[in-house]
Formats: sequence, structure tokens, C-alpha cells
Amino acid sequence: MKTVLLIEDDTVLRENTAELLELSDFNVITAANGALGVETAKQSLPDVIVCDIMMPILDGYGVLEALSKDSTTKFIPFIFLSAKTERHDVRKGMDLGADDYITKPFSEEELTSAIESRIAKAAILKEEREAHQVQPQNNEEELRTLNDLKNFFDDNGTVFKFRKNETIYQEGQNSNYVYLILQGVVKCFKYDENGKELTTALHKEDDIFGYTSFTQNIPYKESATAMKDVEMVGVSKSELKEVLDKNHKITLEIIQLLSENITGVKDQLLQMAYSSVKRKTAATILRFAEKINAKPEDPIRISRSDLASVAGIATETLIRTMSDFKKLGIIEMEGRTVKVLDLQKLQDIQ
Repeated sequence: MKTVLLIEDDTVLRENTAELLELSDFNVITAANGALGVETAKQSLPDVIVCDIMMPILDGYGVLEALSKDSTTKFIPFIFLSAKTERHDVRKGMDLGADDYITKPFSEEELTSAIESRIAKAAILKEEREAHQVQPQNNEEELRTLNDLKNFFDDNGTVFKFRKNETIYQEGQNSNYVYLILQGVVKCFKYDENGKELTTALHKEDDIFGYTSFTQNIPYKESATAMKDVEMVGVSKSELKEVLDKNHKITLEIIQLLSENITGVKDQLLQMAYSSVKRKTAATILRFAEKINAKPEDPIRISRSDLASVAGIATETLIRTMSDFKKLGIIEMEGRTVKVLDLQKLQDIQ
């Protein structure tokens, strides 16, 4: 049984999360603040650490920094668990060496999946370290994580800027670049045989997108437009191939990224196939809110057709359903603006 150290100052959340993990067959030890967490980690040497950021005495960043300097704890997988969703907060945590970053609220599957994958990755890397103990240490410039790759994009990519509703690329064009979004939201879509637009993905800042392949110039299988003013950096496929050839460890991160994308697509297809119209509509509003805003309850400006396309329902049906939500006091609508008034009720719709 693998051991998880949970560092969280909120008593209720700490106890509930610990119980959730225990039901998933993890041995859980807890700490109520960062200082206790550092001490407990050094004493217990858990298989993985899940840590809040905003805590008294010592925050999560301080915990990670302290454990990273200790030879006995620096290789323990470290996952941030936080309500801080701004891009610079996520990147700060990853730059310090965190293995993952999960935002509150989170699902049981999201948390357990992250823990299991990071434990598995740590085991693989441990085997590699042990197999190459006699070899010299790796070049400091080697890319090891997905965050290292994003930093490479930041440092070496070509800057692209697009105005709202401007086309970024079209289906069938050569996919010469892979992109990292610095600011804004991108919508990817296809047209069916009747000319109806079907949204295939939404990407926000700090997302990598535009890859039909990471190494070959295969034509794009979908089109992309800017839903907000977008600034992003692109790295050419030829340059990216050279990077991947020289940094084999990042392959695991690329596989994880692709796996997460496939899981997201499957969830969307299942929702479109089996969910009720109300549930589809509610889930789609929440999905757009997550991509466009830091807080789901903030107003979003989105067309009914885009919402209907992602939900997989007719625009007229979506409008009727949203009118019902408005009457129930769940959302507020004014023109193209939708504001969530009761987040919990929206999340609970079946």
C-alpha cells in the first residue's frame, strides 16, 4: 500500500480528502501546516506528497523548496492542491519542481489518477537513476518535464498574436508549428457534412495545442480561432523534433499529455451521447467558464451556437434550457453574457 502525505490547513478538507484517499487504498498521513509537513515528510518518507499552497507558518512553495534541498526527500513526487488558478501561480509551482498542480474543487478520479501516475513515474525515474549511477550527471539544460518544455517554448518560440474571432489555422493546412498559449482562449472545431460547426476543444493560457503530430507536418485535422485576443508562442516541428531527440525523458510527459487529452475527449463524447439536455448544458457552461475565467461564477461572453456545438444539442434546445436555468435563478443572461449565480446548483444538475 502506497503512502500519501497530505499537507492541508483546512481541517474539514484535510479530513475529507484523507478519507477519500483511504477509500482508494492509500495509506494516508496528514499535517496541518507546512512546517509540520516538512518534518513529517523527512520522518515518514511517503511515496507522494499532496500539499496546499496557502497555509500558515510555511506555505506550499516553502514546503517544496525545503524538501527539494534534502537528499532524502527531493525525489518524492510533489503535487500542489490549491484554489490558486492563475497561470503565473501554476507556473511558479512547476518552476520550483512540483510534479503536478490540481485546482480546487477537484474530483476523486482527478486526484487519485494524478497520484497514481506520479508514483509510477517516480518509480521509473528511480530505476533510471539507479541504472546510471556511474554516469556523469545530466546537463543542467536537459528538458525533463512538461514545464521545462513550456519554458523552452517561452524562451525560443516565435510570438503570434490574433484578435478575437481571427482564424489561427484551418483544417487541411500544414501543421508546421506547435503552440503554447500565453494569453487568451482558442476554440478548435470541425464542420460536419451538413456544414454545422462542431467544437472539438477549448484551450486556455498555458495549454499546448496544434499538434496532429509532434514530429511530422501532418495537415491539421481541425480549424482554430481566437475566442479572445490571443498571444501565443510557436515552435516549428523540425525544431521540436530535435528537442525531443535530445531529451528523451520528456517523452513520458508528452504521453501523459496525450492520455489526458484522450480522456477528456472520451468524457465529452459520453456526455454528448448519454447525458440529459440539462446536464449537457450545465456542464458546457462550466467548461467554458473554466477555460475563459479563473472563477466559474464570473461573467462569460459566449455565443449560443458555440455552447450548443460543444454540448452537442440544437441551438434552440440550448436556449430553452438556459431560459429554464434563468427562471430557477441558476444563471443570469444579458445579450451574449452568461453569469453563474448558483454554482452548486449548476454542478448538481443531472
